[in-house]
Amino acid sequence: MKLLLLGGNGQVGRELRRALPGLGEVVVATRAGANGDAVSDFDAPESLPALIARVAPDVVVNAAAYTAVDRAESEPDAAFRVNALAPGAIAQACATRDALLLHYSTDYVFDGSASRPYREDDATAPLGVYGASKLAGEEAIRASGAHHAILRTAWVYASHGKNFLHTMLRLAHERDELRVVGDQIGAPTPAGWIADASARIIAHGVPASGTWHLVAAGETSWHGFAEAIIDEALAAGLLARRPRVLPITTADYPTPARRPAYSVLDTTRLRRDFGIAAPEWRDGLHAVIEGLAAGCAP
Repeated sequence: MKLLLLGGNGQVGRELRRALPGLGEVVVATRAGANGDAVSDFDAPESLPALIARVAPDVVVNAAAYTAVDRAESEPDAAFRVNALAPGAIAQACATRDALLLHYSTDYVFDGSASRPYREDDATAPLGVYGASKLAGEEAIRASGAHHAILRTAWVYASHGKNFLHTMLRLAHERDELRVVGDQIGAPTPAGWIADASARIIAHGVPASGTWHLVAAGETSWHGFAEAIIDEALAAGLLARRPRVLPITTADYPTPARRPAYSVLDTTRLRRDFGIAAPEWRDGLHAVIEGLAAGCAP
């Protein structure tokens, strides 16, 4: 099997570099094209089909995205170019050569008004430009006729990159008190598990195109996630003292983009179709913190 990984330098992309080689030959493409990577320019979607034709993959994994949720409100053209036009161009190229496209989407396609975990076929209603651009990408892929698997994930973090975990650890070192939003609910999901599950999906095969939710089990708030990060970091020796972690409301922390208040996604279909059981979010966090601690050891 030959695989083309797009977006190999992001949180999930870096983990896919580790998880995919067991499946076959992997060609990695990034914006810069450094260190032997191919170049993939998502700001020029029309250039991507030529890359796919040149590599001639059996599977394309698209981990590239415009993820600056707040900046997207003032840069809608850029968000839609990367998140909608580029996936559409990739999907059309995959359809031409009958390649499988595995593409990541987001909980932000929903408005967060649900009172139970969102299922794949629930009505979408994005609150902002980012969510709207990701939904448009999903729709472009479905309309292309490409054989595809759209994987919606949420609250992604990793031991590397810029994410909520690293922000909390940095602030915990610098401050005695952290104020974190407590009225947005979701499931923190490690990028490493997303990559491992993606590899399992590809290895299993995708008999029919569709959409699946790929998130950790359980739920918490950003405040609860922050408290868990502090607890785990203290236990692992990454922090010397415990700062106070106070809950605030979304209204106390205004942002340009509105966020879904409830981002929990139902993973029943993932388990039914691929036999993949989502780990509890707290177990995932424990493993990531343990990895960080091991990396810091002398």
